[in-house]
Amino acid sequence: MGASIDTGGSKKSFDVELNIVPFIDLMSCLTAFLLVTAVWVNIAQITITPKGKQRPDVQPPDTPLPVISVLLQPDVVYIGVGRTDKAFPVTQAKKEPNGDYDWTTFETDLTKLKAEEDFAERGDIEIAAESTNPDHPVKYDDIVHAMDLAVKVGFTQVNLSEPTSLSWRPTL
Repeated sequence: MGASIDTGGSKKSFDVELNIVPFIDLMSCLTAFLLVTAVWVNIAQITITPKGKQRPDVQPPDTPLPVISVLLQPDVVYIGVGRTDKAFPVTQAKKEPNGDYDWTTFETDLTKLKAEEDFAERGDIEIAAESTNPDHPVKYDDIVHAMDLAVKVGFTQVNLSEPTSLSWRPTL
């Protein structure tokens, strides 16, 4: 792209050439990043409910509601129910030989719990990951997969917690 600049007096005008190729390269790179980011934001979305001032003023019930707790460990996933006198079965989804957890058992057990009358109208569940051996940690992908399956089953308020703060923990 060129331009002719008049100097105004009796002096000769001179031509200026602007190199716009670097600007085009920059804009094409930024466009690619924009498109990738826009798609990623819509796909990998985790809804987080704020726990501060923006929460409505709702009085807690007199008796605490039962809570479904999921504990991921490197070799097994435990599902249990805390804060209740009812006896709910404790289920496990062990790792398969290919290295993945038995996600079909996990999803089936969550579906059964969601069908219980205590959880049918509710959407809260707490999930935690615990690695007892630093050489074999729980993978982040497994935590996200467990959260995705909980949302698929119908739990809309999936909370990621510390393992020590779960309402229910397995006694080994």
